[in-house]
Amino acid sequence: MSAIGVHFGYTCACVAIFKDGRADVVANDAGDRVTPAVVGFRDTEQIVGLAAKQGRIRNAANTVVKVKQMLGRRFDDPETKVHQTETKCQVVSKDGKPYYEITVGQQPQHVAPEDVAKLIFSKMRETAQSALGSDTSEAVITVPFEFAHAQRRALREAAEAAGFRVLRMIHEPAAALLAYDVGQDSSSGKSHVLVYKLGGTSLSVTVLQINGGIFRVLSTKTDHGIGGESLTQALAQHLASEFKRVYKHDVSSNARAMLKLMISADMTKHSLSSLGSANCFVDSLHDGIDFECNVSRARFELLCSSLFNKSIQPIRSVLAEAGLSTSDINKVALCGGSARIPRLQQLIREMFPDVELLNSAPADEVIAVGAALEAGLLVGREGLAPEEESVTVDVSAADILLKEVDEAGAETFTLLLPSGTPLPARRHHSLPADGQLSSLCLEIYQRFSSERPDLLSKMILRELQPVQDNRCIDAVVTMKRDGSLHVSCVDRSTGRSEAVTIAAAAV
Repeated sequence: MSAIGVHFGYTCACVAIFKDGRADVVANDAGDRVTPAVVGFRDTEQIVGLAAKQGRIRNAANTVVKVKQMLGRRFDDPETKVHQTETKCQVVSKDGKPYYEITVGQQPQHVAPEDVAKLIFSKMRETAQSALGSDTSEAVITVPFEFAHAQRRALREAAEAAGFRVLRMIHEPAAALLAYDVGQDSSSGKSHVLVYKLGGTSLSVTVLQINGGIFRVLSTKTDHGIGGESLTQALAQHLASEFKRVYKHDVSSNARAMLKLMISADMTKHSLSSLGSANCFVDSLHDGIDFECNVSRARFELLCSSLFNKSIQPIRSVLAEAGLSTSDINKVALCGGSARIPRLQQLIREMFPDVELLNSAPADEVIAVGAALEAGLLVGREGLAPEEESVTVDVSAADILLKEVDEAGAETFTLLLPSGTPLPARRHHSLPADGQLSSLCLEIYQRFSSERPDLLSKMILRELQPVQDNRCIDAVVTMKRDGSLHVSCVDRSTGRSEAVTIAAAAV
C-alpha cells in the first residue's frame, strides 16, 4: 500500500511517498524536489512554486509568500501585523480575519490564507499522485511544535480541501527523527536527542527524551527573527555594495533591484553549500546594466559570521531549560534547508564533538520523509481525531521474535518487538549468512510472558545465487496499531525478496 507525507514550510513545501516499504521524496513537474511555497495570481490562473517566486519581480502585489505564517490567525494578531510589513501583497480585514487583496481582473478579489495554502497542498498532491501513478490521498502532514490549535486546524482543513485524507499531523522534530529511524531501533533505556531546524524564516531547537519508542519533548525554542532568508539578505546587501563600488549606483533602496539580488543571492547561497565559490549574475539590474560577481564560501561565511553565531546560541538555552549538558545528548539531527551550510554544521560539531550528527539525508527533505514513513505505518487505519492523537497509545501485547535457521541447522531467536512496544512500530534487522547458501528460512514467533514462543509464520528465501563473501539478509518487521504484522526480507546482494502479512487475529 502507498501513502504520502507532506512538509509545508514557511518558504518551501516538500512531498514524499511511501511505497514498497520505503519513503522517497518526489520531484515536481519542474524537476525540483522542493517547491517554493509561493502563489502568484494572474488574470486566468494561479501559479505555484518556482515560477511564482521568480514572477514576484513583475507581479509582487499579487504574489503571496509565507502564507503559513497567517494560517489560523486573526487580523489583530501581532504576527499578522508583522506579515503585513513583509509582504507586497495587501492584507485586509474581513470579519476580523486577514485576507489577501488580489488586484487582477476587473474587481479586487479577497483570498483567505487557507485558500492559498490549499493551492500549495494541491500542487503537492498532484506531484505525489503523478509519482505513484494512482489517486492515493492518505497523508501525514507535519506541523511546527509551537503551532496553536487554531493554526493546526487551519493547516489540516487546507490539506483536506486540497483532497488529502489526513491520517495524522505530527510535529516536525518527530518526523525528522522518524526519517533517521531514531527511537525505533531501541526497546529500552532512555536517550536524549536534539533536533536543530533552520528553515527559511525561522530557527527551532528541540530536545527530546526517547524511551521505548515514545518521544517526550523536554524543551523547545523557536526564533522567527532568523532563518535562511537572513543569510540571503546579508549576501544580497554585499552584492549591492559591490555593484555600487563598481558602477557607482546605489540600488539598496530600489525594491525591484533588491528583489532581483535576493533571488540571485539565494541561488548563490545554495551553490556555496557544495562549492568553494559561486558566480552570481543578474540580468539588467539597474539602468540596463548586467551585474556579475564571484562569491567565495569564505567571503559568505565572513559576511554571515554573526548570524551563524546567533543561530547556535539557542542550543545552550534549550539544554539549560531541559537540565542537560552537551554531554547528555546522544544524537543531533539537522533539518531545514539552511542546516546544510558547512560552516553551521562545523559550529554544531564543535559544540557536540563526541555526538553522532544526523545529516546524511538532504536537510530540506528529511521532515517529509519522516512524515511519509509515519503515513506508511498508518495506512489502512481510520484517522484519529486531534484530541485522540495525544492520549491514545496502542502497544504490542506479546514479544515478537525472529528465529533464523540456516542449512547448518543453527537456530537463534532475536527479540524484535518486546511486549509493551508503542504502536505502530517498525524494526529493521540485518543477519549475515553463508554466501554459498541456496536457501534461508526465517520464522516469526510470538511469546506471551514467560511461555514458550508460538510460531506465527515462516518465510523461505529460495534459489539464492552463490556469492563470494558472506551475504546479508535485511528483515523488516512492521506492526500496525491493529496488531497486524508485515514482515519482509531481502537478500542485499541479489535483491531476492519475500514478504508475508499476518492478520491481527493470528497475533
